[in-house]
Amino acid sequence: MKLSIEKIKNSKSIKELLEFSIINIDKPAGPTSFNVSDFVRKSLGLRKTSHFGTLDPKVTGVLPIALNRACKLTGYFLGENKNYLGIARFHEEVSLKKIGSVIKEKFSGIIIQMPPVRSRVKRAEREREIHSFKLLESDGKDVLFSARVQGGTYIRKLIDDLGKELGIGAHMLELRRTEAGIFSEEDKNYPSVNLYDFEKAVQEYQGGNETLLREILIPGEIIFELIEPVFIGESNLKRIYTGKPIHYEDLLKKQNFEKGKVISIFSKEEFIGIYKVVDDVEVFAKGEFVMQPLFEKEKS
Repeated sequence: MKLSIEKIKNSKSIKELLEFSIINIDKPAGPTSFNVSDFVRKSLGLRKTSHFGTLDPKVTGVLPIALNRACKLTGYFLGENKNYLGIARFHEEVSLKKIGSVIKEKFSGIIIQMPPVRSRVKRAEREREIHSFKLLESDGKDVLFSARVQGGTYIRKLIDDLGKELGIGAHMLELRRTEAGIFSEEDKNYPSVNLYDFEKAVQEYQGGNETLLREILIPGEIIFELIEPVFIGESNLKRIYTGKPIHYEDLLKKQNFEKGKVISIFSKEEFIGIYKVVDDVEVFAKGEFVMQPLFEKEKS
């Protein structure tokens, strides 16, 4: 069965969407990621919101914000790869060729990184993967670069470490996140939305017109693009919603997965939850997050 996020979205009322959706915000320079998340929460009158990966106040770009029960999905998105475009200033003029050779030798593949002093996480060395680190052009001491990295990689620290390795020092002038996992600034269906357009959509909604807000809401079911979906029948749904594991007899199609694999469970186009394969005789998978229905299905 093939899922369509647009079909799922069109089947939901605005009330249902606000309960389990994501907004791909284009964060401006200035506010913290928490500030932006909290602004979205207060503007829409929600119980809670959370963001998929912190951006420093000066950093702009893609900041997906989960709404209400979609916050349960945050942990599954946080570790996804991120793409950045930035400008690094080296403290002495240096050729792109020399910088590139150091990047190739020291800043490609798996690296060891120590979080910055001001970070909120424990300062301990961590492995992070640099998928690509490209130098695009230079203007004196300033170098435009792009980087695709594992989630949790500190780009500012990466530039600082590069400058130290070159023996001349460097710091980051500007940085923009262009992609965060499956979310990007130029997504064909869900491009990032700036705070001005978000506020306009909220004002329209409060005035009785939900069109603009509906356009920017991304149903939480989009998790299927990140975590492989498995489909079950409807016969045991009530018991499954109250904690029953997924048995092999519940599956629409017999499937074999490696034990421990995380999957998303759907019944037709209804998201049931996130499960982990246990492959234990009759039991196929046990729930990590089960999406119990909150209200009767409404017509939008």
